[in-house]
Amino acid sequence: MNLDRFTTARLEAVRLTAGHLDEIRRMHRDPAVMAHLGGVRDEAQTAQYLARNLQHWTDHGFGLWILHERSGGDPVGRAVLRHLLVEGVDEIEVGYAFYPPFWGRGLATEVTRACLDLGRRALGRTSFVAITRPSNLASQRVLEKCGLVFDRELRHDGEAHVLYRTA
Repeated sequence: MNLDRFTTARLEAVRLTAGHLDEIRRMHRDPAVMAHLGGVRDEAQTAQYLARNLQHWTDHGFGLWILHERSGGDPVGRAVLRHLLVEGVDEIEVGYAFYPPFWGRGLATEVTRACLDLGRRALGRTSFVAITRPSNLASQRVLEKCGLVFDRELRHDGEAHVLYRTA
């Protein structure tokens, strides 16, 4: 199954490419988008992030997608299924980020459900995790709507996070 692109009722997801550098840069410079994702990133951090996520596609055949509304227009966010080392254990992470005008519309729930379905059907996986900041209650509600449950608190990249896992 080719995972380069997929659609949901309202979104189109396209595989991350090197040509998305400007979009990743735009997202990384947006304080609202990055508020729960470690803060605004500089050029070197953005380049490293892009390189790491492109390599994930090369190594695994899945990873980060740039999201557009199906009706067209500029990107509205990103979604991800990727390997994530959690306290020494290789897990498959599901995640997303949207620009503020697209918050509160159910898009995060929609794309998270789609990513979980892809992971089950295309990757044959049954277990997925997600991490978020303890203060990001909106994200925690999205994860719970998608069937993930609180697992534990942990430190990730030196910061406090909460880990959610598929039940």
